[in-house]
Amino acid sequence: MFYHGGMRVEYREEPCKVALNRVKGMPFGWSLNPYMGCVHRCTFCYVRAFERRADRPSDDRYGSSIRVKINIAEVLRAELARRSWAGDGVAIGAATDPYQPAEGRYKLTRACLDVLVRASNPFSIITRGPMIVRDVDLLVEASRRADVSVTFSVPTIDDDVWRTTEPGTAPPRQRLRALRTLVAAGVRASVGMAPLLPGLSDHPDSLERVVVAAREAGACGIWANLLHLQPGTREHFLDCLARDWPELLPDYERLYRASGYLKATDMRPAKDTVQRLANEHGIRDRRRLKLRPRERDEQLSLLSA
Repeated sequence: MFYHGGMRVEYREEPCKVALNRVKGMPFGWSLNPYMGCVHRCTFCYVRAFERRADRPSDDRYGSSIRVKINIAEVLRAELARRSWAGDGVAIGAATDPYQPAEGRYKLTRACLDVLVRASNPFSIITRGPMIVRDVDLLVEASRRADVSVTFSVPTIDDDVWRTTEPGTAPPRQRLRALRTLVAAGVRASVGMAPLLPGLSDHPDSLERVVVAAREAGACGIWANLLHLQPGTREHFLDCLARDWPELLPDYERLYRASGYLKATDMRPAKDTVQRLANEHGIRDRRRLKLRPRERDEQLSLLSA
């Protein structure tokens, strides 16, 4: 047992049979998650909905038990070596943060990155964890071999909103410092402002503060999306909202009355504002060091070294 943010956390070391998971209805076709469960305990986490469908706790107990896939790098290596593997892009962190505190002890994400680098396989990472700077060496080498990108989730830099809705995560500005480190090394790193919370982090002033901070950190791009409330996530988030911002509860019950998704007309203003601000502040790929793929014979010599 370990403690994180005052919560007792159980780490279950269990082997996995499969490393890569087929994904439908997303911008990527394959996902990789070295851990299952997350101690970040974000009140809005969409994975709570998946947990509920699997008859696992989606309430305050979520994040108190983390599955550690101790053999995932070996399984991944075997899967990438199959003749049927086409070298598709792999999304790391789609269901749980690959750089949550457990990674400091187990280093499974780093082990998987090493496998992907040796296979010259493209991948993307989404994280709230500044620990990623530890792996800048692998990310640089990976970027020389394949299409690689990192997205830091930074929906707000407001301390009150951050502490209340993301109680187990690193401060947003610490994530932006990590982004700056990766970009300076030549790695393509961007900001994902997601999820934006109606009435809490979607005001134009709040959006502009994040865009400006992202620009100052050197973000290569920025995008935004708003909160989804599927069963499991919905109940937990609304309970937290009733506790922390009860005056907003009627608005959320109205906005999400018909569906777990906002209407397009409700989402469009914030997303359009972020796009406008990104253009105004010049958010684009400004890397001074742009990594270029090495020649294939050089890659092969490195693999055999």
